[in-house]
Amino acid sequence: MPPRLLLVEDDDHIRTALRWALEDEGYAVDEAVDGEQACASVDRDPPDVIVLDLMLGRMDGYSVVRHVRRAHDLPIIVVSARADTHDIVAALEAGADDYVTKPFAVKEITARLRALRRRAGAGPAVDTDRPRELVLDRDPSAPLLLRVAGGTVERGGERVPLTVTEFRLLCELAADPGRVLSRQELLERVWQHGFFGDERIVDVHIRRLRTKVERDPGTPRLVVTVRGLGYRLDLQ
Repeated sequence: MPPRLLLVEDDDHIRTALRWALEDEGYAVDEAVDGEQACASVDRDPPDVIVLDLMLGRMDGYSVVRHVRRAHDLPIIVVSARADTHDIVAALEAGADDYVTKPFAVKEITARLRALRRRAGAGPAVDTDRPRELVLDRDPSAPLLLRVAGGTVERGGERVPLTVTEFRLLCELAADPGRVLSRQELLERVWQHGFFGDERIVDVHIRRLRTKVERDPGTPRLVVTVRGLGYRLDLQ
C-alpha cells in the first residue's frame, strides 16, 4: 500500500503541481485547502506524512501543526515563502520536522520526504553490540527508559510522545553517553539528506526534546549544552 500524504496548500496551481509530483513518487495524496479542512482530515484518518503551507488564512500552518501534535507524532514538512529565521524557528517549535522555503524545486520536497521516511523507519546509527534498551534517568518515582529497537521512550511506564526527529536526536546522543556531538554532527546523523538551512534547527528540536524528557526543562541535566561545542547526554 502506498504511503498516504496530506498536502495542505491554498494555491491551486502549487497544490496541483505538487500533487502530480508526489503521486509520481508513489504517494497516495489527499488534499486540503485550508487549516480547518486539514485538521478535520487528520482527526478523521491520520496520514503517514503531511506537507503543509504556512500561510493559510484564518487558521495558519502554525495552528495546524500544534493541533496535529496534540495527538500524533507523524512527520510534518512546512513550506513557506517566509525565509526569516524567526518564522523557521516558530514553525519548528510548533512541532514541524522540517522547513522548506518557496520558491523550491519539487525534487527538494521529495528528497526531504524520503529522508523523513528513512528516519521514521530506520533505527539510529549505533553499533549492533550496543544495548537496545537504556535507562536514561533512574528517577525512583518515574524512571526514563529508551527502547531503541522498539522506537519508544517511557517515563514511569507511560510512553513519552516524541516526534521522529526528537527520537532520532535522543538516540544519537544516547549512542555514546558523555560524548559531545556538535550541531553539524547531529545534522549529518539525523537530517541524513543534508540540511542546507540554519544549524539552529538542532537547537529548536533539542529544546522541544527537553520539554518531554527532562525532570525540569528549565534546568536540563540529561541533555546538556556544552557551550561552543554542542550537546551531550548525561545519564542520571
